[in-house]
Amino acid sequence: MDEQVTGEIKDGYMALVGISTEDQKDVLEKMADKVVNLRVFSDEEGKMNRSLLDVKGEILSISQFTLYADAKKGRRPSFTHAAKPDVSLPMYNQFNELLKAKGVHVETGIFGADMKISLLNDGPVTIILDSDQLL
Repeated sequence: MDEQVTGEIKDGYMALVGISTEDQKDVLEKMADKVVNLRVFSDEEGKMNRSLLDVKGEILSISQFTLYADAKKGRRPSFTHAAKPDVSLPMYNQFNELLKAKGVHVETGIFGADMKISLLNDGPVTIILDSDQLL
C-alpha cells in the first residue's frame, strides 16, 4: 500500500488465509489451535518438534482469496469457491482474534488490498492446512 508497511513480524509464520464458500465458523477454533500448536520449528537436535507457542513466534496473517483459484477450464482462473468479502472478512477477523487469544502476536495486511508481500522462507517449509481435513 504505497510502500507503507502495514504488518511485519520477526520470527514465526506467514499465514495465507483463504475462506471458502464451504467454510463455517466452527472450524476457526480448530484451525487456530492447529496453527499455533503445529510442531514445525527445530529443537536442539534439529527435529521439527517445537510449536509457534514454544518459540514465542508471531504470525503475519494475509487474507488470500486466490488460494481457491480453479484453473480447470480456460486460461483465466475462477474464484467462485472463495467466500465473498461480506462472509470472509468477519471470519478472517475472528480467526486472527482466536490466534491472539492463544497468546500469539498477530500482524495483518489490509483485507482485500493489492499488496506487495516479502517472505524469507526458512527451510523452506510450506504447509497447507485445509479446513476440510480438520473436520
